[in-house]
Amino acid sequence: MTDNTAPLAGRILPHKDHLASGHHDSAGSDLAPRGFMAKASPNADTIKKPRRPSAPRQAMLPQILNAAETTFGTRGLNGTRLEEIAALCDIPKANILYYFGSKEELYNATLKRLLDVWLDDADHWLSADRDPIDGMEGYLRAKIAFSRTRPEGSRLFAQELLSGGQRLEGFLKDVLRAHVDRHAAIFLDWQSRGLMTPIDPTHFLCLLWSGTQAYADMQVQFETLLDTAPLGERDYDTALETFMILVRPLFPRGG
Repeated sequence: MTDNTAPLAGRILPHKDHLASGHHDSAGSDLAPRGFMAKASPNADTIKKPRRPSAPRQAMLPQILNAAETTFGTRGLNGTRLEEIAALCDIPKANILYYFGSKEELYNATLKRLLDVWLDDADHWLSADRDPIDGMEGYLRAKIAFSRTRPEGSRLFAQELLSGGQRLEGFLKDVLRAHVDRHAAIFLDWQSRGLMTPIDPTHFLCLLWSGTQAYADMQVQFETLLDTAPLGERDYDTALETFMILVRPLFPRGG
């Protein structure tokens, strides 16, 4: 899913764990908010889809979305002005409104792209045909990389959940539930074959998410307690090692 502390203006930031999984953000993908955000406002059904740009201009879409993720994740929807995002991209505000009809449309598109990437890691690493311990290590590595390279994105997701999750109601009830059910079935299959110690798969996934996302959502706390700011590569490597010490005993035949 490049270090987010670098300037965003004028370039597209790659997402490391996304690239590692063989996935790439596509400027031509459907950036319009889907049903999981349709309840964001009474007028959600009337929201127009972002205009489809010509090929030379499509490179601007990821740049705008990267800047939006950073700004929304730092200031929230209400605290963000489109002028700030435009300044990060070094473009006029009108260019943003050309692709996204309003600040809320841009916010919804930013959330959608973020959540698509966030889900992809499990689909890549937690598969029935992969060695369980290798898959778990790859998944945890990807989740920690997400917190390291996209901390504002992780905080944006957390802000939505802390505010009640109304904008994400459809995502939580439909998309995420199906995602969890699919991977819970894989865990239960591993357990039935003696490859994994019996453990509630839903609670297990939630604990993995909360633990890895804490490195972004509670970054200031971690920096204070570890006496280092910002957190460095060694800190994230130690985090992965710590998670694996806790998780590896659940896989008696792994590694």
